[in-house]
Amino acid sequence: MNDVKTPPKLAPGTLRVIPLGGLGDVGRNMTAFEIDGQIALVDCGVLFPEDHHPGVDLILPALDYLEGREQDIVALVLTHGHEDHIGAVPYLLKRRPDIPVYGSKLTLAFVAAKLREHRIRNFTLDAVEEGDILEIGNYEFEFLAVNHSIPDALAVAIRTKAGLVLHTGDFKMDQLPLDGRITDLRGFARLGEEGVDLFMADSTNAEVPGFTTPERDTVPAIQRVFESSTGKLIVACFASHVHRVQQILNQAVRYDRKVVYVGRSMVRNMSTARDLGYLQVPAGTLIELKDIDKYPKDKVVIVSTGSQGEPLAALSRIANKDHPVIEVGPGDTVLLASSLIPGNENSVYRVINALSKLGANVVHKGNALVHVSGHASAGELLYCYNILRPKNALPVHGEARHLIANGKLAELTGVPHERVLVIGDGDVVDLKDGVAKQVGSIDASYIFVDGSFVGDISDSIMDRRILGEEGFVSVITVVDLHNRKIVSGPEVQIRGLAEDDSVFEDARSRVAKALEDAMNDGVNDAYRLQQITRRTVGQWVSKRLRRRPMIVPVVVTT
Repeated sequence: MNDVKTPPKLAPGTLRVIPLGGLGDVGRNMTAFEIDGQIALVDCGVLFPEDHHPGVDLILPALDYLEGREQDIVALVLTHGHEDHIGAVPYLLKRRPDIPVYGSKLTLAFVAAKLREHRIRNFTLDAVEEGDILEIGNYEFEFLAVNHSIPDALAVAIRTKAGLVLHTGDFKMDQLPLDGRITDLRGFARLGEEGVDLFMADSTNAEVPGFTTPERDTVPAIQRVFESSTGKLIVACFASHVHRVQQILNQAVRYDRKVVYVGRSMVRNMSTARDLGYLQVPAGTLIELKDIDKYPKDKVVIVSTGSQGEPLAALSRIANKDHPVIEVGPGDTVLLASSLIPGNENSVYRVINALSKLGANVVHKGNALVHVSGHASAGELLYCYNILRPKNALPVHGEARHLIANGKLAELTGVPHERVLVIGDGDVVDLKDGVAKQVGSIDASYIFVDGSFVGDISDSIMDRRILGEEGFVSVITVVDLHNRKIVSGPEVQIRGLAEDDSVFEDARSRVAKALEDAMNDGVNDAYRLQQITRRTVGQWVSKRLRRRPMIVPVVVTT
């Protein structure tokens, strides 16, 4: 992001465009539009942390920009159901639950499940389809079908008195998609004839020449994995990749394997997709995780979360021999059916190495055609620019190199250099009379989510770099073994966790009771009491804060 330079007061009839995330990172996608006092938002996603954000769960868009303006928001439009586009919706709606949210049926079903998990009520979700046109306040929204790696993705055309904007969301131009739903190039051409004043196109694959490989080209490679697998087969993919899970279900039926979903988000999303008709599950194919041992291991395929190496996801727990049910070893196969999100490389390779050490055969995009991108490559973007002939271009969704590459494509097709706005998060663009220009910038800093804490936790992050990724807890207790009672403590001290010490009052009480019960049961040595302390605190922190900190129990006997 550029240095903050306060933009001028917004003039009447001018459309202001502010990316609150997604320009400079692959994630936390969100854009604010404002005209004549009304704000419309497109997408509200999260960014997943990298190694230099130890202990952080999620990173949110710059929601603080909207503080005090929540009542001016007339719509939140969601282009599709991936986490980097919907994951932050609960954090926005906690600020104002009744913001009207628009999106496709599948997208809103995923959002509704998130809102229920966050215990948000009184929300308003309005389903739209391609071809729908909605007039909301100072805006008219038209929705167009686009092909992506999740069903029901939409581009959105935004008409205002200042001009016409086309925002693609994430998209590609697969001409033979698995679900038969292609990107609406006829609609794009019609908008081009109308006159697109600002084109905001997905930049993720702008550096890649040619055209993105069709999804159906992955089928032979996935089939070969099933053919060659003689033991347990685990497939890891995004919990929202309905197309990929459909391919796995099809092959499972062909090779007489039962399917079990592992990971809460996988179970939830695939159940939703099935209920809405986006996923076809043959009868008798699915089994419960608790029943997996009833079948020979070569008759089961496990569809798991964790393809990005997330430490708490199912695949990482399997690789670390920390999963309560699933183990892998020689003769087993693990298929990572996903791309690498930039920044996750180290985490993914750690999981691959750990699985390989356990004897598993790991198949991934680097050694087989088991995944293709969901984003338009340079050739497809050139087609779009030539069809639309936009007056101005504002590349979105990607790191700086992706945005720059997209901007160069716009120039190659005739968009004037000064009308190609390669900007970053927080940079402010005003559109008026067919001219878009940057007029300033606002603070679009990261907002971190750490357990139940949301905000700036920079000091906590520094603590974790020193103390370990998940933080540090020490528990000191003085006990009288002869009289079987606690003399002082337990005294709990924490570092590297974003919670106040008072949060641990419940854990302190639990430790005290566990130690007293153990002494009354005859435990009379400090080592065993320390182990009880460690186990009690560990279980509490894992359940309450979803953390696995370093725990140092000290029991002093008198």
